[in-house]
Amino acid sequence: MNSFDIKSHKAIVTGGTQGLGRGMAEALLEAGAEVALFDISNRVLAVAEEYRNKGLACHGVVVDLADVDKRQAAFDQALKLFAGKLDILVNAAGIQRRHASEDFPLDEWNEVLNVNLTVTFAMCQLAGRVMLAQGHGKIVNIASLLSFFGGFTVPAYAASKGGVMQLTKALVNEWAGRGVNINAIAPRYMATDMNTALAASRWRLFGALGAKPTGDVGRRKT
Repeated sequence: MNSFDIKSHKAIVTGGTQGLGRGMAEALLEAGAEVALFDISNRVLAVAEEYRNKGLACHGVVVDLADVDKRQAAFDQALKLFAGKLDILVNAAGIQRRHASEDFPLDEWNEVLNVNLTVTFAMCQLAGRVMLAQGHGKIVNIASLLSFFGGFTVPAYAASKGGVMQLTKALVNEWAGRGVNINAIAPRYMATDMNTALAASRWRLFGALGAKPTGDVGRRKT
């Protein structure tokens, strides 16, 4: 782990209680970083305590990131815990909604775009101000393979993740020359809670490609 030793580094991970967010937060903790986990559920407090009991420097912050004022308050809280320093931001918070595109509710479209894209930009902006003043920092945004091929029955998610990819490029253009390193990673389907229904249905995996599921799988309505 010496090559990945980041002792004294301060990190915020949104969506850090489950799935990819938790995995990345845990890796940062094990490499020596002090991490503030942001999550909408009170479960974040128990997760942070679990890591502290292992001797890792972890804080849990309960926050609805879609709420502008609560988001700012949570960021300020983390910055206070870190004595004003912030080295790393991982934007892993995200939601998914699935409907046929012709039936996709506009309110759910807005919800997904807000959480997955607008919140990502807002967190980059908050962190970026601190990192630019410091002259250094690293931001990791979570895009998706759907950023490239669109997916099936997930138009809002695909649009939001395509937006994350383009947002990352835009921020790189402005901030890379000023010491802030920004990347977007695009995971494939992973065994997380978000993909439970997907993994259970071959039709969702292959239907967009024109495949013809057979047997019970083909008749399942999910």
